[in-house]
Amino acid sequence: MTRLRIKHVTGYRYEGEVAASYNEARMLPVTSEGQFVLFSNLDISPISSNHSYVDYWGTRVSSFEVLTPHQELSLTANSLIEVRPREHPSHQLSWDDLADASAKITSTVEQIKQTKLTDPPAEVAALAAEIANGFNDPCEAALEICTEIGRQVEYMTGVTGVHTNAREAWVEKKGVCQDITHIALGALRSVGIPARYVSGYLHPKPSAPIGETVTGESHAWVEWFCGEWRGFDPTNQIDIGDRHVTVGRGRDYNDVAPLRGVYAGPFGSRLFVKVEITREA
Repeated sequence: MTRLRIKHVTGYRYEGEVAASYNEARMLPVTSEGQFVLFSNLDISPISSNHSYVDYWGTRVSSFEVLTPHQELSLTANSLIEVRPREHPSHQLSWDDLADASAKITSTVEQIKQTKLTDPPAEVAALAAEIANGFNDPCEAALEICTEIGRQVEYMTGVTGVHTNAREAWVEKKGVCQDITHIALGALRSVGIPARYVSGYLHPKPSAPIGETVTGESHAWVEWFCGEWRGFDPTNQIDIGDRHVTVGRGRDYNDVAPLRGVYAGPFGSRLFVKVEITREA
């Protein structure tokens, strides 16, 4: 078991005074398989009314509005989570069995259809089909597909943006975890494997001593269905373990964006983000 403290600060600095803003934040983890939330809290400045709920995909959402004039909106999410190593047992499921099982569950039916962000280029679909044809077990095929996508797409910041889709990211074969995850999702779905986008955090330093605070960032990975949901981090080509903290799940990034909203005021704003992660046990 690993205990992680996460401090995630984000918000917008506007190009002038904003009269009002209406926002949603998805920054707080939930207790789920492999993790237990000991504490979580979201501070919003300026002070605002805050309505919390769990969305359709099971993600905690803080919905709030700021009706006083402001030039900056700042959110600080503090969480303390116990994370346990995940087990990834093998599943002897044929392709026909997977198709039958997927058609019976709403959560899998909704994760087989492509979105604008995951729709893969023909080259990716062909690559996924070639790999899938070499496996009788779709779970093993999914692992090889995600691993190959991670091999071929170089992690590089500044090349893509939050609106970049899988087709655009594949052209340069460079991008961040969001892009690699979208490409992997598109590849998995193209061969009939239900797959979903997972947002959260990854402690970047496996050997970090207890008490050391390191700079982190939001992270993304995939989960696919092969009898039950199984996670994998294609960016780092590692299984989901006790350094991963899950915040949200959805069809793509648009379902789990940490902060989004609208405001009334002058055009122009700048997003700021800072994540700090401390191993406490």
